[in-house]
Amino acid sequence: MFGRQSGKKKPLKQPKKQTKEMDEEDIAFKQKQKEEQKKLEELKAKAAGKGPLASGGIKKSGKK
Repeated sequence: MFGRQSGKKKPLKQPKKQTKEMDEEDIAFKQKQKEEQKKLEELKAKAAGKGPLASGGIKKSGKK
């Protein structure tokens, strides 16, 4: 028969990714993203404090 060949084979180990050095453009881009994220969080906090913006949905009439 086939012996140990049946079943799933283990994948070969991948080499570890090397940490690439960040230049000034990358650092500036990351900083900009962090600032934008903070602004979005502040806006979300402000919006959460207020009630619903629109009371859409099905409107019910007083009649039955």
